[in-house]
Amino acid sequence: KQALHMMFKGNPGTGKTTVARLIGKLFQKMNVLSKGHLIEAERADLVGEYIGHTAQKTRDLVKKAQGGILFIDEAYSLGRGGEKDFGKEAIDTLVKHMEDKQHEFILILAGYSREMDYFLTLNPGLHSRFPLVIDFPDYNIDQLMEIGGKMLVEREYALSHEAEKKLKDHLNWVKAVLSPTSFSNGRYVRNVIEKSIRTQAMRLLMINTYDRHELMTIRSNDLVFDED
Repeated sequence: KQALHMMFKGNPGTGKTTVARLIGKLFQKMNVLSKGHLIEAERADLVGEYIGHTAQKTRDLVKKAQGGILFIDEAYSLGRGGEKDFGKEAIDTLVKHMEDKQHEFILILAGYSREMDYFLTLNPGLHSRFPLVIDFPDYNIDQLMEIGGKMLVEREYALSHEAEKKLKDHLNWVKAVLSPTSFSNGRYVRNVIEKSIRTQAMRLLMINTYDRHELMTIRSNDLVFDED
């Protein structure tokens, strides 16, 4: 048996949570984890309101994650409050359980690369307890288009040729304008796709004449971007 606690570094929407879920299922099939479930948590789930409350909340979460994965997104937020903040107590409690129950659950901390590097300095025992550090790079335009295409196929839709070109041009523009930490990668594409489906439904409802092909086709006018 090995300690398999991990750190995922990357910008929003690069697939960190999705990969954590897949790892849980995979490790359960490999008998590394008995259940393979994923418990997602954030600062509010760990940090209490009075002395002793934080340690109890953190212990309860670790207990829920037994046999699976405890996934803490934006983990660096635990260290933002300064010396008197209870976030440090949550970190100290996590470090203890990572050691005491290292074969009973896997802790995955996720967040932006730079902030996670700073987070590791907050407790001297943190860095050595994460043998697996995985970087999640941003998706390029072709990958984002492929993600969008798969989402559409799953929902039984397809982009018209003009809509496909419009989406690609927009993604090129938005990646150039937004900072890497502001652009949410796959999540951004999902939001665009879901919004276009709603817009298409309203358009078809208004014209009240449609066939199977029209019901399945997202046209250029259906793509509406918040930045427009």
